[in-house]
Amino acid sequence: MSRGDIRLEGLVKRYGDVLAVDGIDLHVPPGEFFTMLGPSGCGKTTTLRMIAGFERPDEGEILLDGSDMSNTPPHKRDVNTVFQSYALFTHMTVEENVAFGLRYRKVSKSEVASRVKKVMEMVQIGELGQRRPSELSGGQQQRVALARALVLEAPVLLLDEPLGALDARLRLDLQVELKRIQEQLEVSFIYVTHDQDEALTMSDRVAVMKGGRIEQCDAPQKLYEEPDTAFVANFLGSANLLSVTARASGAGCELSLGNFTLKSDSAPEQAGVGTAMIRPEYVKLEPQGSDAENRIPGMVEEVVYMGFHQDVRVRLANGDLIRADVPSDGEGEEYEQGNAVSVYLRAANLRVLDDEPSGEPEPADGQPADQQS
Repeated sequence: MSRGDIRLEGLVKRYGDVLAVDGIDLHVPPGEFFTMLGPSGCGKTTTLRMIAGFERPDEGEILLDGSDMSNTPPHKRDVNTVFQSYALFTHMTVEENVAFGLRYRKVSKSEVASRVKKVMEMVQIGELGQRRPSELSGGQQQRVALARALVLEAPVLLLDEPLGALDARLRLDLQVELKRIQEQLEVSFIYVTHDQDEALTMSDRVAVMKGGRIEQCDAPQKLYEEPDTAFVANFLGSANLLSVTARASGAGCELSLGNFTLKSDSAPEQAGVGTAMIRPEYVKLEPQGSDAENRIPGMVEEVVYMGFHQDVRVRLANGDLIRADVPSDGEGEEYEQGNAVSVYLRAANLRVLDDEPSGEPEPADGQPADQQS
């Protein structure tokens, strides 16, 4: 049987009156890159710390390859953890840092040297062995921390915001490296982040968390294209949220948006007042006067230049504000404040969400108000 199978069953953690983790059930099969994504305070780091053994659950079980390790101390769990802070020993060389965990295991000197060399080459720090942490960049220090965990050859690696202290360009490079290493080793990675791009780039599956619970868990593409709730839609990218009245119609439904009727290919759980979602890249702007299906007249309120694209904000005739991503490729129409347009919301991309609307929706910026670094 492959090692690295993690199951969480009814996991609960309280801090006084605060319910940090609220009955989580989760299965991470061997060899999966699994990410827990959410804002500060959602319970993702607490869940990871319980898997690592740094916190004990108040209720529930943590199963590793079928064995409950809920009460097993951290050093006796067959998992390793990489932290955002690196936690390197400043008085040791890179090689000594990487080899540190092997000192307490019955491993010969020759095997230690072989394993350290192999893992350092894997994370591309093979030439840095005699340097000390103070002589390394942030990205190099993170690679050392990763090598120190990988050299122990545990079937599960836990990563708590490991790239959070790095600049954007370096984070992107290391995201690709982490995914390559995980696929090469075929071990289970459980990764914690509040960064949607990291989650989408690396993960086989993502659990979006809110208030100590898993709001939705699925493959990144499915979460992005087919979110169940407004929270997931907003957290995993930008989303236009519209308060509508839905009624079933064939395989999809009809939506009433003010005096306008739209069609959607998704089917709501139940008819009535609800929320529809469409991503800005699927909102198409056309010349004024188009009255074809799923078109609504509007007026451009603001155009924000974003480099490779423009964020065009349009006030619809029913009063809602909606965002459209327009490529800056020099081929399409150039929009200015005050332009009258027709907004096309394609039925295939207009999704009805499961949760109830919460007031007038505003255009999302991909960063919820309660999200912190």
